[in-house]
Amino acid sequence: MKPMGPIPPEFAGDERLTIGGRDFSHWLDLAGDTPVFVYDMSVVEARIARLLNALPGRVGVHYAIKANPFPPLVQAIAPLVGGLDVASAGEMDLALKRKQPGAISFAGPGKRDAELEAAITAGVTINLESEGEADRALAIGERLGVTPRLAVRVNPDFDLRGSGMKMGGRASPFGVDAEHVPALVQRLCEAGADWRGFHIFAGSQALDSDAIAETQAATVALAARLAEAAGRTPPLVNLGGGFGIPYFPGDTPIDVERIGAALGERLDAAPDILRTSEFAIELGRWLVGESGVYLTRIVDRKESRGEVFLVVDGGLHHQLAASGNFGTVVRRNYPAAIAAKMAEEAQETVSVVGCLCTPLDRLADRVALPRADVGDVAAIFLAGAYGLTASPTVFLGHPKPAELLANSGQT
Repeated sequence: MKPMGPIPPEFAGDERLTIGGRDFSHWLDLAGDTPVFVYDMSVVEARIARLLNALPGRVGVHYAIKANPFPPLVQAIAPLVGGLDVASAGEMDLALKRKQPGAISFAGPGKRDAELEAAITAGVTINLESEGEADRALAIGERLGVTPRLAVRVNPDFDLRGSGMKMGGRASPFGVDAEHVPALVQRLCEAGADWRGFHIFAGSQALDSDAIAETQAATVALAARLAEAAGRTPPLVNLGGGFGIPYFPGDTPIDVERIGAALGERLDAAPDILRTSEFAIELGRWLVGESGVYLTRIVDRKESRGEVFLVVDGGLHHQLAASGNFGTVVRRNYPAAIAAKMAEEAQETVSVVGCLCTPLDRLADRVALPRADVGDVAAIFLAGAYGLTASPTVFLGHPKPAELLANSGQT
């Protein structure tokens, strides 16, 4: 038997799984069938409110759409946050329907000229990933007769200690190496661009609150050094994110109140060149990850050489991360349950496997669950971030699952 991570408290404790105050069967009826993702907006609202209450007043919150671009979810989040961060023209179009252009930033390497042109025309801030991208953006702005809004994404000379995915402290396709940033900022301003500041992202999925606070302090210090070297105050410093959520056994939640207090102290002591700068934290996973549940029905129960397999109608083509094939070095189990038997004791060790023709399609590996049979519904938790759109949905041509938003009109 292998352990599972903790079920988010919003979904634990009842005899049957409830989402958004309704029995899971309600959402299956609404979707028409399984598989289905259900996101509880009340969980997201609580996360945003808690974070805003913990952060200093001059620090805003941005939502990184890549974590979950489900349009009704983005629609509900947009008025609650100060900005939306996008990483493609498609995400930018989605954001522009829900937020003013000045509150949207566009990051990511390899932006096409057409994407740069669309962002400049709309008035979206482009987070430049290289000097070459800066050259193209300036040329496009001049051709259009439009002043481009340009920030510089910085490849910092440090990373986020303990992060699941390190984004700094090494050679990287992301951002401009810190030592080259001041000269680029000066060139952008001399060319007449509307320089919007810095985007500094050192890592993601960290569960060490002290490490996050240390990285934020280092980020503020780096922003000050770069600003002083460039001789200009950044209008905005995007401090990145990195806040993790507890997916696996032994994981514990971060302490956002402690992180916010430490950041407040650091900003109070920041150099004068940052006194008028605004700051933002860019988060996706921490805001939405724990809000989602993936429901998938058992279509077969089989035994093979002493092991029990619950074969479901979903799989890694919807939930790649839960299968352990999305950036995880060691395969560990997300929390899972039998939706109608939440309070029952575990009776057997089983593997929950998907419907794809690959041994990689395993949503839960040798976990302890109550007895389940054909027709029962398995629930995979922590499905609110990097789920459907981070998975190979067209692999083998299976249908796309439904998505529903609880506590925001879809009842």
